[in-house]
Amino acid sequence: MTAFRTLNHADLAGKRVLVRVDLNVPMENGKVTDATRIERVLPTIREISDKGGKVILLAHFGRPKGRDAKDSLKPVAVALAHALGQPVTFVEDCIGEDVAKAVSAAKNGEVLLLENTRFHAGDETNDPAFVKALAANGDLFVNDAFSAAHRAHASTEGLAHVLPAFAGRSMQAELEALSAGLDNPARPVMAIVGGAKVSTKLDLLGNLVKKVDVLVIGGGMANTFLAARGINVGKSLCEHDLVGTAREIEAKAKAAGCEIMLPVDALVAREFKAHPGHRVIQIGEVEPDEMILDAGPLSVAEVVLKLDQVKTLVWNGPFGAFELPPFDTATVTVARAAAKRVKAGQLVAVAGGGDTVAAMNHAGVADDLTYISTAGGAFLEWMEGKALPGVEALRLS
Repeated sequence: MTAFRTLNHADLAGKRVLVRVDLNVPMENGKVTDATRIERVLPTIREISDKGGKVILLAHFGRPKGRDAKDSLKPVAVALAHALGQPVTFVEDCIGEDVAKAVSAAKNGEVLLLENTRFHAGDETNDPAFVKALAANGDLFVNDAFSAAHRAHASTEGLAHVLPAFAGRSMQAELEALSAGLDNPARPVMAIVGGAKVSTKLDLLGNLVKKVDVLVIGGGMANTFLAARGINVGKSLCEHDLVGTAREIEAKAKAAGCEIMLPVDALVAREFKAHPGHRVIQIGEVEPDEMILDAGPLSVAEVVLKLDQVKTLVWNGPFGAFELPPFDTATVTVARAAAKRVKAGQLVAVAGGGDTVAAMNHAGVADDLTYISTAGGAFLEWMEGKALPGVEALRLS
């Protein structure tokens, strides 16, 4: 973290600290159903509060087009106060006179949550006037929302150019984990990339073959690569129009000295549902009316064997249809093998992306890997090698 300003560099006592957090949490009947993102920002909030700063939280919720009661952060303030163990004052806007009054009235160490920044169009357009209006209520800016760092919005990037800006502890942890995963990894490095479609991960695959030693391809994506090798995949999910692209990626990998691993056997079924009639086949033995729904035991054994030889693992996307047993077998087996090596101090394992988080939770290893990123789009863009505006704005100049 030597390249970034963190809370270690900030004088917080008596300061109004604008803190961008990600509180875009799942809600049902007005109540938060998963508090993971709330829990991740608690260390930053507590540290600023304990050091005598006023904590003024900025966040978005949903995709509102203007002010909309269903996208209010008010219910989230209740869940945040409960998790924090101290009161959280909710303010009905994020700019303007009411905010200025609330901030002025707050005592050092108190926490305020301002209303959804996206109720104002200026947030997403990074409007300088909106940036100025936000900045009027702060002396410092702390960004603790890596998951929104791939957007150059007023509350994620704009503020960092008009106020002294620092990475919060959650942002810091994410950047340290990502650096250990791909930027400055211990080698050899393995990447596992799964999921349904090659088309959504072209940039990702193109970047990884230049950075990792072994690239394991699973999920529906693997079928496109198998088809590119002339292997019949039956009625499996497959982007036949991208077989040429798959061949190009394999050629780039070969030129870069990156080994690509594809399934050598598979679990196949005729129905896409839990516990259907299924069988294990060698790749190439798929019947015309069968679908490949998971990697088979030989494939899993090969990946686990290779995993034992690497020092770093970066993972995005499951091997198979893990929501439907028994097609969760490959994902669960490899995840548990990775977790075992992490616990033994033999592996740095960083995983992220929507389905990946759910898959690691399903495998029961979410707390055992080195780091699990809850940042879908930002994590993917980082894996693609793209600069993230909200991160770049925190670099030491």
